[in-house]
Amino acid sequence: MLDYVGYVNIEICRWHLCSALSGSPSVRDSVFPSRRHFKPTSESPMATADGDADCPHPATADLDDNGFPAEASSPVAAASSSGFADDFYRSGTDWSSLRATSSPRVPEQAPGTKAKERGGGSLVQSSLFQAWGIERPRREGGGAGDSSLVQRSLFQAWGIVRPRKEGVGSGDSSPSPSHSGSWSARKRRRGGIIEEVGVAAKKPLACPFYKKIPGTPFTVDAFRYGEVEGCSAYFLSHFHHDHYGGLTKKWCHGPIYCSVLTARLVKMCLSVNSDYICPLKLDTEYAIEGVKVTLLEANHCPGAALIHFQLSDGNTYLHTGDFRASKSMQLHPLLQRGRINLLYLDTTYCNPKYKFPSQEDVIDFVVRTAQIYLKKQPKTLIVVGAYSIGKENVYLAISQALEVPIYTDASRGRILHSFGWSYLSKRISSCNQSSPLHVLPIGSVNHESLKKYLETLNQRFLAVLAFRPTGWTFSEATGKHLELIKPSSNGSITIYGVPYSEHSSFTELRDFVMFLRPQKIIPTVNVGNAASRDKMQAHFREWLKCL
Repeated sequence: MLDYVGYVNIEICRWHLCSALSGSPSVRDSVFPSRRHFKPTSESPMATADGDADCPHPATADLDDNGFPAEASSPVAAASSSGFADDFYRSGTDWSSLRATSSPRVPEQAPGTKAKERGGGSLVQSSLFQAWGIERPRREGGGAGDSSLVQRSLFQAWGIVRPRKEGVGSGDSSPSPSHSGSWSARKRRRGGIIEEVGVAAKKPLACPFYKKIPGTPFTVDAFRYGEVEGCSAYFLSHFHHDHYGGLTKKWCHGPIYCSVLTARLVKMCLSVNSDYICPLKLDTEYAIEGVKVTLLEANHCPGAALIHFQLSDGNTYLHTGDFRASKSMQLHPLLQRGRINLLYLDTTYCNPKYKFPSQEDVIDFVVRTAQIYLKKQPKTLIVVGAYSIGKENVYLAISQALEVPIYTDASRGRILHSFGWSYLSKRISSCNQSSPLHVLPIGSVNHESLKKYLETLNQRFLAVLAFRPTGWTFSEATGKHLELIKPSSNGSITIYGVPYSEHSSFTELRDFVMFLRPQKIIPTVNVGNAASRDKMQAHFREWLKCL
């Protein structure tokens, strides 16, 4: 699933623009707690980006009912009944448009006002010009304003302290015993400083707090934010673009921890320098920055992992990334050992209407359907839509049942071979005429694209039977009765949407949460809408009150 950050940011910009055009005042009466960054100190688990050890990031016990940091020290936050999560999401996930003030209701700060002069405290919505980091058009003699807009310093626009230059202050230490020398030195050797100067004019994205693991210098799936201050270890849950986005061959900000298979894909597909890639075996405990870290099978796509963190203070966190919960996960010794303090939960389908059939049942339906169509028309092309990785079990099962090879293009074939699965590799074919089973991008599984694709095969096939295996095709009307699924047909093209999901259904999420009994839950998907958030939190409370 796509991280909702992009969607919310778009809505913020659209809201600003509509507000400016209509002449309505900006919503500067909304009060939001201060954004926190972490920075390890000997006195407290975390500190702000400014190194303010007196304002540590709240520990797990200080999270509010929504699973987000509580700001009890702020009189404004304490007086608010909406809670941190409501205020945070109302302002969007990009806090660049918020300005620090000393009181909840104050006039807007001048664009050039420094952060130190504004003081700490609550955050209020800035004007359109402040939000976008530009100066108001100048008026000439009270007449029409100058149409030219001047870009301010990005640091002023964001209201943050300018990062220190390298060489100032203490140097970075090696994040892992397996790497010698500092990452700062490694960046200098690779020309990282020069590269950074070239992109200094680009506005950086602020890493949201929910991408950071409390009490640690870790982030999870936060590569789109570049170098995150205070972060010395970057974790990647799996190789899907909405999670590795921002990771390129120019990466030089620190070590990347992920599963062995994901590490292979990161190096092969993104050309990331192997010096930064730190592969971790599943079900093996590693000590990283004083934290015990273990990767568990996520049952999502090849290489996907749950990330289990056990801190020195006894707190235990679990980040699911994307996953499909199963009963077998409950048998894992690490999850049976003790209670999870904080759970970062993949809530893609956290809605009671999503009660998927098992993956095995869906695969059986797909295989039976393919066999029936081939009996009617032997020259039928079977197409399975898939992402760059994922859905392999669907077309592998068809291949085994029909005893035919799997055709893929060279790019996908290279990825599939990299898995190291001999039973899959031996079935892959590079000739589109040699097999009636083709794997195509899931986005091309539509009537128009398939018709054009069929025309390129020189009359080798007379009809197409395609499958779109995704949870979004699930219908409450069909439920678990897969035979009730009605295909979409147009001429010789027939498409079945089948509810084969690699994310947890609602009931699977419920069972997983009730088994883990986490103290707090932070949903990671579908949280950009207030109604959706409220419904999910109500589900969490219902699941946990029975324990």
